Order: sequence, then C-alpha cells, then structure tokens
Amino acid sequence: MSKYAFGVDIGGTTVKMGLFDRDGCVLDKWEIPTVKDNDGAAILPDIAESIRAKMKEKGISEGDIAGIGVGAPGAVDDKGTLVGGAVNLGWGVFNIPKVLNAYLDVPVKATNDANAAAFGEMWQGGGKGYDNMVAVTLGTGVGGGIIVDGQIVAGAAGAGGEIGHIHIEDNETEPCGCKNKGCLEQYASATGIVRLAKRRLAKDDSASLLRDETITAKAVFDAVKAGDGVAIEIAEQFGEYLGKGLAAVAAVVNPEVFVIGGGVSKAGEILLTYIEPSFQKYVFSACRNVKFALATLGNDAGIYGAAGLILREDV
Repeated sequence: MSKYAFGVDIGGTTVKMGLFDRDGCVLDKWEIPTVKDNDGAAILPDIAESIRAKMKEKGISEGDIAGIGVGAPGAVDDKGTLVGGAVNLGWGVFNIPKVLNAYLDVPVKATNDANAAAFGEMWQGGGKGYDNMVAVTLGTGVGGGIIVDGQIVAGAAGAGGEIGHIHIEDNETEPCGCKNKGCLEQYASATGIVRLAKRRLAKDDSASLLRDETITAKAVFDAVKAGDGVAIEIAEQFGEYLGKGLAAVAAVVNPEVFVIGGGVSKAGEILLTYIEPSFQKYVFSACRNVKFALATLGNDAGIYGAAGLILREDV
C-alpha cells in the first residue's frame, strides 16, 4: 500500500507544497516561485521537478506515492480540467492531471484552490468531524467551498461555492470585480469592510478611533474590541450582510457547520458574534442549528485539502 501523498497549492506568487503520510500528517512543506513567463508554461514542470527532488531527498519511489493533489485558481471540473483558464497565471483551458502525468507517473487529482482549502478544513481543520460543511474565506474577496457528504461540490463548470457573488444589495452603485453590483464580496471581504467603514465615517462627524487610523478590516475589529461605537456599527452592518448571505447558502446545502477563514478571520471569535444574529434572523428554520467555527489551518489549508483529495479515497 502506498505510504505518501503530495499536496500542491498553486498561487500567483508561490506554489506551496506538502508531503503527507497516510494519516494526514504533514511531514514536510516548502514553496517554489510561480514562474508566469510564457503563459505559465513552466509552472507544472517546475512542480514535477520539485516533487522529484523531494522524493529523492526522502528516498521515496513512485510506488510509495498514492498520488498528487493540486489546488489551482480558476474553475476546475471533476476531471481536473481548468475549464475557464486561470488569467492570473496566463493559463488557458487544459487538463491538469494529463499535463502532470507527462512528468510523474502517479495518480493526479485537481480542484479549485478555494475548494481544496475547504476540503482541508473539513479533513484536518476547523470542520474536522463534519461531512457537510461550507468554508467561507474572507480575504481580499469572499471565496467559498461546499462539502456535501464528504465530497466537494464543484458544479457543472467548477464554479460551485462562489458565494462572494451572491447578490445581496439592490442599491449598490459601485461595480464588483465580477462587473455585477451588490455582491456579498463588496461588504464582507477585507476590502468590503473598508468600503463600509469609509461610508460610515463620511456619514457624520461621530467620534471614532478609526478617524486616526489607516482604515483596514483589522483596524475596524481592533476598534470594535476597544468598544468604539462607530466601529461596532460597521461590524453590525458587515454581520448583517454576511449572515443574510450565509442563510441563503444554508437553505440550499444545509451544512452542519460554517468554517470562517481568510485574513479577516484573524479578528477571532468576536467576528462570529456579528454574523450569527443576522444568520438566525434570516435562516430557514430547519437549518437553524448550523454551527460556526474558525478555520485552523491558515495558509496550509490548500495543501492539506489537495493531499486529502488523494488520501481520503486511497484507503
């Protein structure tokens, strides 16, 4: 029986990689630069070369490897095809396992990077012990990953879990990055919280710690923790939007737990206190008992989830 798996998380700046044993313990992790020259032609060969070097270093043969899991930006279908390309890497449409298999003769599975992170949190992180989970990543944007009965829900074109683009506000005048207006991402991401804060501060002259700060999501929640009234109003508005959006998600997939990650989640448990009241206000009654938890794997969630694609089935 094979002993190991590799997890690969392809980012715009670096490729994170991990070597895992059969129990899901990371034995080694490292990064290589993401070389985007020539439309990213070197990215997968560089990954293969780095994995071969690690195998040589550890004395591991191809027969010892259960497989390689890959998380990639963009929509990836259940066959590992990057169906819409990945603009930030210069990639067009192609099948990731097929290309990697030209360099390494081991099983390869690929999925969207946010789905990989969600799978990692379900397998070994904040959602461990649950088979029905929605991961919510609050970073520059709002990402998501849906797990139902222990399986990633990728959708027909690999776009399942794009919860940041749920329409949540009819009166928005500024466009989202997706070109629509009023997306959840415009209010619940780090940049969205800054938008809410600037709008609130411009509304009147109420005293606030935020008037003496560079406005960031962290500054807002630091001010909330200090009892700042204006910051609390901003946090309540953020929570109203996100709780309402997650109530809509719950009515569709009925998860056991929402796992909240991304840079905004570093605010800690206080974040959940602003999300849950709105969620309970809007949620369908049969979905009311869903739990909320913080992600625990941080930037390693992607490599855990990618490896988990292999190890959860190779039993």
